[in-house]
Amino acid sequence: MDTNLIKTVNKLQDAFSTVGVHNPVDLPQITVIGSQSSGKSSVLENIVGRDFLPRGSGIVTRRPLVLQLINRPAVPKTNGTISNDDNDDNQDSPVTGNGNNPDEWGEFLHLPGEKFYDFDKIRDEIVRDTELKTGKNLGISSQPINLRIFSPNVLTLTMVDLPGLTKVPVGDQPKDIEIQIRDMLLKYITKPNAIILAVTAANTDLANSDGLKMAREVDPEGLRTIGVLTKIDLMDDGTDVIDILAGRVIPLRLGYVPVVNRGQRDIDSKKMITKALEAEHQFFENHPSYKSKAQYCGTPFLARKLNMILMHHIRTTLPEIKSKIQAALIKYQQELLQLGDPLTDGKGGQANMVLNIITEFCTEFRTIIDGNSNDLSSFELSGGARISFVFHELYSNCIKSIDPLEQTKDSDIRMILYNSSGSSPALFVATTAFEVIIKQQIKRLEDPSIKCINMVYDELVRILGQLLTKQFFKRFPAMKEKFYQVVLAFFKKAVTPTTKLVTDLVAMESCYINTAHPDFLNGHQAIATVNERLHPKPQTNGTNGIEHGSKPTSRNAPTAAHQSPSLSTSNSHLSLDSNATGTESGSFFGSFFAGNKKTKKSGSALMDSAVFDTPPASLKATGALSEREHMETEVIKLLIQSYYNIVKRTMIDMVPKAIMLKLVSRAKEELQRELLTELYKADVLDDLLQESDFTQQRRKECKKMIEALQKADAIVASV
Repeated sequence: MDTNLIKTVNKLQDAFSTVGVHNPVDLPQITVIGSQSSGKSSVLENIVGRDFLPRGSGIVTRRPLVLQLINRPAVPKTNGTISNDDNDDNQDSPVTGNGNNPDEWGEFLHLPGEKFYDFDKIRDEIVRDTELKTGKNLGISSQPINLRIFSPNVLTLTMVDLPGLTKVPVGDQPKDIEIQIRDMLLKYITKPNAIILAVTAANTDLANSDGLKMAREVDPEGLRTIGVLTKIDLMDDGTDVIDILAGRVIPLRLGYVPVVNRGQRDIDSKKMITKALEAEHQFFENHPSYKSKAQYCGTPFLARKLNMILMHHIRTTLPEIKSKIQAALIKYQQELLQLGDPLTDGKGGQANMVLNIITEFCTEFRTIIDGNSNDLSSFELSGGARISFVFHELYSNCIKSIDPLEQTKDSDIRMILYNSSGSSPALFVATTAFEVIIKQQIKRLEDPSIKCINMVYDELVRILGQLLTKQFFKRFPAMKEKFYQVVLAFFKKAVTPTTKLVTDLVAMESCYINTAHPDFLNGHQAIATVNERLHPKPQTNGTNGIEHGSKPTSRNAPTAAHQSPSLSTSNSHLSLDSNATGTESGSFFGSFFAGNKKTKKSGSALMDSAVFDTPPASLKATGALSEREHMETEVIKLLIQSYYNIVKRTMIDMVPKAIMLKLVSRAKEELQRELLTELYKADVLDDLLQESDFTQQRRKECKKMIEALQKADAIVASV
């Protein structure tokens, strides 16, 4: 049963490798890491009992080697059935050290059906396929080589041999070779289901072990790392690794196993691995430090320990693997469903597909604007809520912040007052002056109102972009582009009548100044308010309300609040007596000639001649406002502010309604008709439904992944 678990994982690895897709499930496996000189290859060869890995200087392992060892009992020989391969090659050849055995062979996943009985040819094929993917410049590749070895002399085991860690690039190696190898190793050993086999030379300081240092980065507590100590026989006399084995140096939950590999001289002389394993056994049996623990040392014990660790790990993680396979299967099936099947129907099927896409698009468009979507965001405003924000926050606050008097000075109002009275000085506050100024200020509301239209247009385009990310638009890029063009043109076309209506609203307000509006501050109220500001009532003494020392007011005398709008009665300097006609205080246009009056010279011959200067080419008021001018200016300002507040409230209310009517609601109601008119045509269906290369490629990948996952699901279901 336990052996079947490892075989199950092997089958899962093959299921994903044969279809050429990335394995979506983290499978339990033993990953072998270490520096170039640590003896990784020798450890693996000793476990297999065969000499089959490439050797040489520099980086030899340049691609991950997924090594699946499968224990297969030897087939008994029968007379007359021995093939040519079964001659007397059951023993290792003394010449090559790698004799052929009909019960031992290797198979590469990329060469299905081909068996390699000659392990020298396995080495050659590893080199050949490596150079095929990486070239001969000593580069590396993360694409693995899958090798399966069947033998009665191995325990069922799966290991991944990774490139050795290097520090300095040599020869044609890339300058960043260390980073490349490190990234590749981390990709494998970071997976939680990976058992890390860290190979370290015992004759070096354990703290400087590259393999252990990298293992501790991803497994700081040493829960899934097993240490292998090589070159035990090369340690100085009197030294041993007992403290390391006891976990007193760098403790590992899975412990350490010391091994003795063939030396370079043994490899060069083709020393048989069987003899090397026997020599290893004798070394530990006879060594004073290890003989009491010899049964826990050596390659055979390492193979058994790895087999037990891997089986236990698989047994623990198998339920999780099952659930991950099923989840991944559902995910890819849903994606394939979204990608759809290749279009094979005629025009009728194409027309139905376009009709369905248009209908779905418009329904989703209305849903987003109305806020009825099922996937409402809890992180940010979207769709119609953003349009509402434009109306009730941005536009409303902008209109409220406009001050009608910020660009109108008191001197400007004074000038307009004089100009509006024409040739006869006005007796009352000029209505014309008020209307001229208020119309100028109402015109200022047009720019932010048009800007509001543009903002809503941008939000509609934003919604369009959101909808164009749907899967069927990724599938048909030509349709996506056409949708974008048609909908954008529709929005732009709708902006024109929207702008016309909004500008008409501003023009309406400017065209007719409704001074009869119930909220408008009328002239009497304005005059009374200004009089109260300029001439506050004095403090009263007693209960009769009469100022001490003043004459009582007649019951029929009008109060300031009920006087005529004429300001002449409240400006004492406008009373023309014979002594004041030539003074500044007595002149109606006194401020126009402030400081430029010529005084009469008493006793002069000019006494009988009147002074009559020619008016200058440009007449402008100078100096401070007179009391009358100040009074009239304040009244005009009060009336402007009162009426402007009414207009602002109207615009804040009406402009969003106008935009909704002519732009947003029109898009909701008429967009589907526009799309059908432009796209639901027989002559454009072929172009619209041309699939993207990405869609075609992704469909193939999804089908391959689903095929692999279904196969994997069947494999784990049989356990």
